[in-house]
Formats: sequence, C-alpha cells, structure tokens
Amino acid sequence: MCGFVGFIHGSQPMPYKKIMEQMLKTIVHRGPDSEGIYSDDKATLGFRRLSILDLSSAASQPFSSEDGEVVLVFNGEIYNYLELREELKYYGYKFDTTSDTEVLLKGYLHYGIHVLQKLRGMFAFCIWDKKQNFHFIARDPFGIKPLYYTQNTTDNSILFGSEIKSFLPYPKFLKELNVQALRPFLTFQYSALNETFFKGVYKLTPGSYMLVQNDNMQIKSYWSHQLIPSIDTLETHVQNIKETLKESVNKHTISDVKIGSFLSGGVDSSYIAKLLKPDTTYSVGFKGYESMFDETSLAKTLSEELHFENKQKHITADEVFEALPEIQWHMDEPDSNLSSLPLYFLAELASKDVKVVLSGEGADELFGGYEWYKPSEKMEIYKKVPASIRHMLAVVSKAFPSNKYTRFFKNGPKTIENRFIGHAFVWQEDDALELLTEKYHVGPSVWDVVKPYYGRIQGADDATKMQYLDLHVWLPNQILLKADKMSMAHSLELRVPFLDKKVFHVASGIQTDYKITLADTKIALRKAALEELPEEWAKRKKLGFPVPMRHWLREEKYYRKLRQTFEKAYIREFFDQQLLLSYLEEHYEGKENHSRYVWTVYVFCVWYEKYFPENCDLLDWPY
Repeated sequence: MCGFVGFIHGSQPMPYKKIMEQMLKTIVHRGPDSEGIYSDDKATLGFRRLSILDLSSAASQPFSSEDGEVVLVFNGEIYNYLELREELKYYGYKFDTTSDTEVLLKGYLHYGIHVLQKLRGMFAFCIWDKKQNFHFIARDPFGIKPLYYTQNTTDNSILFGSEIKSFLPYPKFLKELNVQALRPFLTFQYSALNETFFKGVYKLTPGSYMLVQNDNMQIKSYWSHQLIPSIDTLETHVQNIKETLKESVNKHTISDVKIGSFLSGGVDSSYIAKLLKPDTTYSVGFKGYESMFDETSLAKTLSEELHFENKQKHITADEVFEALPEIQWHMDEPDSNLSSLPLYFLAELASKDVKVVLSGEGADELFGGYEWYKPSEKMEIYKKVPASIRHMLAVVSKAFPSNKYTRFFKNGPKTIENRFIGHAFVWQEDDALELLTEKYHVGPSVWDVVKPYYGRIQGADDATKMQYLDLHVWLPNQILLKADKMSMAHSLELRVPFLDKKVFHVASGIQTDYKITLADTKIALRKAALEELPEEWAKRKKLGFPVPMRHWLREEKYYRKLRQTFEKAYIREFFDQQLLLSYLEEHYEGKENHSRYVWTVYVFCVWYEKYFPENCDLLDWPY
C-alpha cells in the first residue's frame, strides 16, 4: 500500500527531482515508511511506501526491471500474486523479493498490457516502458484505489497520481475550480463527474487503462460489470457465496503485518470479521446519542460472542467540526456524505494498533442490500392508477411545497431512469438552481450524469438497473473513494473482500428475487451468513453510519459556526446568500429539516477555503 505521483516531462526543463520531493510531501500519510524517486530525461516517478508485504528495502519503489528499461510505481495489493509468481517461474522468470510488486512488473514483461486480465486485487499503477516509449497506467475493476491525471497546456506535461493534492506543487499546474462540478455536487453530495472539482483533472475510470506516448493519451476499458442472472437455485447461490467469500477473505489476509477488522452491527462487516477471526475489531459511535445513532453495543456483543477484542470510540460534535477541514483536505474534493465523519475516526482508532483492516464495503451493491432496491408496495399499487390521472396529480403536486407526499406524486408517472440517481439525492435540482448563482448553472444535470449508464442496461428490471448504476457511480465515486482517503489519512490499508472478481462473478449471476423482495434485502447473502453468524446479525436491517447532524445544527454553537461561514463575502460568488441563510435559520428554529441542505453547502465551503484560501481572503459580509 502506498501513494505515488508521476509526471511525463513537458517542453521546459525543470529540477525534476526537487519538484518531486515537494509533490511527495503532500502524500506522506499514504506511505510514512519510506520514499523513492526515479527520474530520467523523459519522466519522473515518486513513491511513498506503507510496508505491508516484504518489509525489506529490496521491495521498495519505484521498482525497475533487471535491465532498467521498465519502471513501476504501484499502489494496492495483488491477492493472487503467489499463483502468478509460480506461473511466471514456469516461464523462466526469477525473483529477488517476495513482494507482489515484482510479480506485477514481471507479469507485465511476460503478458504486456494483458496482465490486467490476470490480476485479482485492488490497484492503481504506472509502468514506464522505455523500450516501447510509453506509459501504461491502470486502475482496478471496481475503483478501490484512486488514480487522477491531467495534461498541462502550458508545457504539455502529463501528471498522474493517487491524490490530486500532489499536483499542486508542480510549477506548471494551474489550480482552477471546475465551475461545472458544483451543480451536480449539491444533489449527489460527492463529485460524480469524471472531471474533478479541479478543472482539467480527471479520474481514470475503474476497470480501464491509459497508454501515453508522445503526449498522446489513449484510454481503453478492460472490464465491465455484467449483471447476467443464471438459472441456479437459491441453495446453489448460497453455497457459492459461502465458498467464494471464505476464499476471498483468506486471500485478503496475505500480509507481513497484523490485520484487524471494522465492525458495526450489520451483516456485512460481521460476516467478514467472523471469517477473518481477527484479534481485534474496531467500532465507533456518537457520544450522547448511544441509543439513537450507535451500533457499538451490537459490535461489542458480537465480539464477545465470537471471542474478539472490540475497541471503541464515541465521537463528539466538537471533534467532528474540528476535524472537518482535515477530512476535506484528505478527500481532495468536497464530500458531504456524513458517513465519512465516523469513518475518519474509526480509521484513526484502528491505526493505533494495525496497518491493515478488512471492511464490508461493496456487499450492498453486489448482493442488493439497499432499501431503495426493494419495490415500493405503495408505488406498485399506485402504478395501477390510470397514467392520465397519475400525470395530472404530478402536475398539481408541483404547485405545493416539496415534501414526501408531493414527491411521491411527482415520481408516480416516472420510470426508474427518471427518478433514481443513486443513494444520494440531497438538494432537489430546482432548489439547487435557485440557490446557485447563474455562473454555476452550467454544470450537467444529475440526469445527464446517469443517463449513459442506464443506456447500457436497457431491458433489465428496475432493481438491476439501480444496482448497475450504483456500481458505476455511487460505489467508486463515494463509497470506495471515501474508504481509501479516510483510511490512508491515518496510514491504514483498508481491504474489501466483497469487491473481488470471483465474488462479483458469483453475485452477478444471482436473480433479483434472490436479492430483494418487498420484505427483505440481500436474501442470498443473509442466508449464507447464517452458517457463520447468530440469526439476529445475519438478518438485521442495514443501519449504515448514521450521524446526529440534524440535532447538532439545532445547537447554537454549531449553528453559529455555519452562519459565520455563510455570511462571508465569497459566498456570494456561488450562492444566493440570503436564501442560504434562510435555510439555515429554518432548520435552527425547528421549522424544517434542512440539515442535509446546509451541511452540503458548508462542506463545500470548508473544502474551498482549504484549497482556494486566496479566493476567500475578502471582507466578511457586513451583516
């Protein structure tokens, strides 16, 4: 596990190594154990190491072939590297280390870019092949590991790396806000576009690779999430889940350091913890809200029953607000999903003992775990009403204030493609456009963002369409990005056994009826978990990472904190300031629950002040 950054030299000579040293300082948290730099006349690669496998210096990066013609920087883990190593030894390759890094490099020497089809793991890497004069840059199928890139128009250099912040010290990098990113962010609550909040900086799509040669970039896909149901029985699916997940967890335990496990009260993390059997599990809750927003008691009970030690932390509102600027700094882009807050503190807690943890991310997307995948009984009944009447009620409902009833009637005539954008739907688009200044209306609508994905899965049932969309948008851009950034903020490697190619193959063949019904979710997975867990854990409904933010924002201390920010002069660049303040007032006074609205805007402001402080040094609004 590590972080890397690299750049292909532009037209203007520079002190490349000195620049790289400054770039690497921004990602020390990703690899505090050692640093390495490679530089030649065409490219410079930098690496920060968190030692997990083969702790010797021989496995350090950048890692070169024996003849020095191929150089690798690599972030992640290849879980089948031992099998690949044996395969390559059969073809005559010799190994000087016990690391997966050397296996990846020699796999490339033998298979070329087709080595991607051989890999089972989480990864982002760059291979600089000097003989063929190209850079081969790739990202894992699910997007577990982040990878960004940009091409500078000033000198034609190309930058790539694990975190956007590492680009900032590069002399020719132009730091500029992407004005199209703010509009969809208000609704999604995270950066859902391929182009990030930094203009000209892009995410490499999960399951794709990029070839860069002579300033030309070519991006191709090598993986697709195909959801094709089989005709197998429920019992067959359950048996396949048990066998494959057990084998995946075993693969994810390959390490030369101690491994722990995150644990909530839900089936996903509980199942993983039971299969792992760690010495210690880790859980967090919120002080003062133990009965409302807390699964630590459940985690403690299960740990005692399964004979694990369970370490806990109860977070205060003061701790959250104090850490928020640091959290947004680590995220690189604004992210107002409240679950990033407890995850930051959970990773901090675990990092005091271990370098690696296993977690349950991905189970909901693969096995149908979200409540919104379930068919709505009320909507199913409502669909029997003649379409003309449903359309009339949708039109009439627009004349009334937005609430759960008017939203129900508005959605009545809509297909899933026109009413589901994924888990998040914070700001209604009409409200967002009313709040934003005209300059920031230019971003794509949320429907523009999701339409291409729906176009690829026409003919599937609604649940499968939603699952497919979440696999491509919500999972890589929020769940996994948050998991990576919040764990690496504390130099902690987070592994996700559910997001394994073999587990996906099993999950993708499960029929919808064996995933969700009107009454339940993750049917096949829960049935598989019954062999390992007490029934109440295997069948418990998903709670997630609930945060008492709506309560905190009705306390004067935190209300004042948001108001102080919303009154600043730079706010008028982005938002209708008076309208924004009115949303805050209505929430504080208990008239409406606008907590997600105002929190999402506040997070953007905190992020903006962290990354663009030069634009915020203005006189505060004379209120």
